[in-house]
Amino acid sequence: MSLFDSTVLGIVEGLTEYLPVSSTGHLILAAHFLDLSEETILLNEEGEVIYLDEPDSENPAGEPFTLKAANDAYLIIIQFGAIAAVVVLYWKRLMSILMGMLGKDPDGLKLLRNLILAFIPAAVIGLLFEDLIDQYLFGRGPVVIALLVGGVAILVVDRWHRKRVSHETEKDLNDLTLTQSLFIGSLQCVAMWPGTSRSMMTIIGGYLVRLSPTQAAEFSFLLGLVTLSAASLYKGYKVGLPLMEAFGWWMPLFGCIVAAVSAAAAVKWMVNYLGRHGLGVFGYYRIILALVLAWVFYKDLLI
Repeated sequence: MSLFDSTVLGIVEGLTEYLPVSSTGHLILAAHFLDLSEETILLNEEGEVIYLDEPDSENPAGEPFTLKAANDAYLIIIQFGAIAAVVVLYWKRLMSILMGMLGKDPDGLKLLRNLILAFIPAAVIGLLFEDLIDQYLFGRGPVVIALLVGGVAILVVDRWHRKRVSHETEKDLNDLTLTQSLFIGSLQCVAMWPGTSRSMMTIIGGYLVRLSPTQAAEFSFLLGLVTLSAASLYKGYKVGLPLMEAFGWWMPLFGCIVAAVSAAAAVKWMVNYLGRHGLGVFGYYRIILALVLAWVFYKDLLI
């Protein structure tokens, strides 16, 4: 992986992580165009094979660390940059949560409870089906399908929201119930299909429980802080050492810094835009992108 590759992936991660356009889908596609999706076995500086699982008596061949596996892990690790952006931008809300844990802020404690409850479904499904998701869904076809279906879903929900918003009172973040939080968290599980977008599903969930657009986005960002932290720490625990052996420590760090800067810009823009214009433009973007990618990847089958 070159410095250029790291910069591109960091920018794509930061710009798309919190927008309802699917960061995973864009990163998979970026990796494809950067030729980082090959199953090439990686070697260390001494020319020795890097192993994800070392050879042993039960598995004499071991599991070599491939470029694709390393890149997939790298894409999750640099989510720490996007996490840092939310910590900086929403530090007041996070301080409220901290005060809630100390018994000094009831609203902060309630928000923490709702975030934990919303996180549980994704944690359970992710642990149970991680290998199946990695094996069968991290490909171009599933991403194109998810982008298209997600785009249509956004347009439907946005139109519904515009019709009802004028005559129904929208809720504040502090009004979320346990059931509503669990509902939003359950929708987040759908985003494990690459190309769907965790942000899209949680913002749509916020719309459906009648949060305002900005409040739905804020809950999505805070829930992402929990979900992305767990995913990045888990992936770091599993593949951190072979990843550093392959790319060094400074390449992931650089990617995190680039992702943090671009994510901060994307979050601030997203909140302002969503409050004025809604989700519709993201639906059209996803549909157009899906059609373009379908043509690029499958035009030989269509001609």
